[in-house]
Amino acid sequence: MDDTSLTVTVIQAGHSQTLPARQGQNLRAWLLQQGFSPYARLTRTLNCGGRGLCATCGVWIVLGEPRPSHWHDKLAYRYGYARLSCQITITQSMTVHLDDEKRVWGKRRARRA
Repeated sequence: MDDTSLTVTVIQAGHSQTLPARQGQNLRAWLLQQGFSPYARLTRTLNCGGRGLCATCGVWIVLGEPRPSHWHDKLAYRYGYARLSCQITITQSMTVHLDDEKRVWGKRRARRA
């Protein structure tokens, strides 16, 4: 698969937009470059800058979810919290849902088996 065939679909506030992405890009950086923010209003300036420490850049992966590799992202995946966009590398086309109701970290969903 060449780099130009990857896409990321972003769902936000009931609207979706599909844009090209390159293999190996960091999801958080890609979102910010495209004008999307994985952060809540309060955490746009108060965050760890993508180091996987604050958990404020969480997004829901709807399709194309990669396996977590970072310890914090593994816990989020296991216990039903949003995935850390700063710890996700784009390796395939994916659909990402940005949480419009998030104040800092977002809500928990049902626990995974």
